[in-house]
Amino acid sequence: MGAMVTIPAAEVQIGSSEEHMDGLTSVQHYGREWFEDESPQHRRAVATFAIDTYPVTNGEYLAFTEATGHRTAAELRGWGLVYGASYWEEREGACWRRPAGPGDSVQDRLDHPVVHVGHADALAYAAWAGKRLPTEAEWEYAAHGPQWRCWPWGAEWGPGFANCAEHWSGTAISDFAAWRSWWARRRAEHGETPATTPVGAFSPTGDSPFGVADLAGNVAEWTATTYHLYDRDRSYDPVYTMAAGRYMVVRGGSWKDFRFQVRTSERIAVDPVYSSFALGFRCAADLPLGSSPCAFS
Repeated sequence: MGAMVTIPAAEVQIGSSEEHMDGLTSVQHYGREWFEDESPQHRRAVATFAIDTYPVTNGEYLAFTEATGHRTAAELRGWGLVYGASYWEEREGACWRRPAGPGDSVQDRLDHPVVHVGHADALAYAAWAGKRLPTEAEWEYAAHGPQWRCWPWGAEWGPGFANCAEHWSGTAISDFAAWRSWWARRRAEHGETPATTPVGAFSPTGDSPFGVADLAGNVAEWTATTYHLYDRDRSYDPVYTMAAGRYMVVRGGSWKDFRFQVRTSERIAVDPVYSSFALGFRCAADLPLGSSPCAFS
């Protein structure tokens, strides 16, 4: 089910350095508390594994549901989360088949990444495909490679690298006011249909050093890792400590996030029952596989 890339075993840097976080506070208007859970930067051993080259698509998820009869949590409860005029709204009828709600359809977007899947929905697909979800460390290593970098392609931002808010706005976004202004314009012109793009649309420009696509933007991605703080003896903002041990780690940012939210070390704690029109996933697998993935060279 989809091409995979083999990621070789290594000891890698995970998280953000103090220097990087100081730099972030100087170029964008959010306080350090917005990303302090990315510290301290540390090294972790990661065994060889395989990861999907692309996020799971609507077409692939459709094949899964037709084979198994699986219904997502959003379908069962009758609504999904969509960002409205100023905040998230419970949109009746919104689900992976109709991301913006009634009147929307993914039939002409089968090569776009699936959204509106909860953590259990992602796990169910992975099990059916004979795979699993990547751990947080595996995901970050696949995104920045053996040497830490801010974005999968490197240290510098540029147009055409990723599907995120800057791509659609055509201008830099550095604070919530600027993002809100962009969102109001986009919503007025295009409604709330997700601005996902076909998987791999930004390849090879936006690929990671391993050739993995869409690890910055398009859709945010579930991981297999329960959210914990990197230094459990350190004092963090209560918003982080509240989530520890209860939520799951989501990585990558999405089409609706701006460039500092799609960095390789950005981590979000998300309730596993949550699903939205900006959240999807990709799979990973232990090696050896029954059928060998495409090897990285």
